[in-house]
Amino acid sequence: MDVIRPEARAALLRWREALVGGALVLLGLWWLAGPGGIMVLPALGLLAAGLGLLWVGVQRGRFRGPSDGVGAVQVDEGRVYYLGPLTGGSVALRELERLTLLREPHPAHWRLDQPGQPPLMIPVNAAGTDALFDAFATLPGLRTERMLQELQSPAVQGVVIWERRPSRPAEFRLH
Repeated sequence: MDVIRPEARAALLRWREALVGGALVLLGLWWLAGPGGIMVLPALGLLAAGLGLLWVGVQRGRFRGPSDGVGAVQVDEGRVYYLGPLTGGSVALRELERLTLLREPHPAHWRLDQPGQPPLMIPVNAAGTDALFDAFATLPGLRTERMLQELQSPAVQGVVIWERRPSRPAEFRLH
């Protein structure tokens, strides 16, 4: 018997790091306000850890979405694998040339371009896409906040999120 409704469980799991970070901040504040002053140093450490986890948790929560789409994503040793019902493939992150968010096919898709291979198209709602946040964070120069803004934007036009070497005309925008 489930005590928590599936929708509530999904919301808690989406924001799990932020919730733990918030709890650590509250515990640190409680220790800081406590009697004595014996817990000041551990409380400050707990506050710092809680704030860091809260920040990362909010970013990850914004990246995560429903995982009810087709296919599954796996990230293993610097490679992104997508196993879909009709397509699939893998891309090495160190050889990735461009990361694009395409909004035209519904649902939106991540397009990962690697030279010499066809682009890997991953629906944003495929199972396991939350692992892409950490994978994308390893790309040099990726602006995470801008990526999250574009992911939540209502625009219909696709956008290049990251590219290794600019190969587009200067008048085309990046992000």
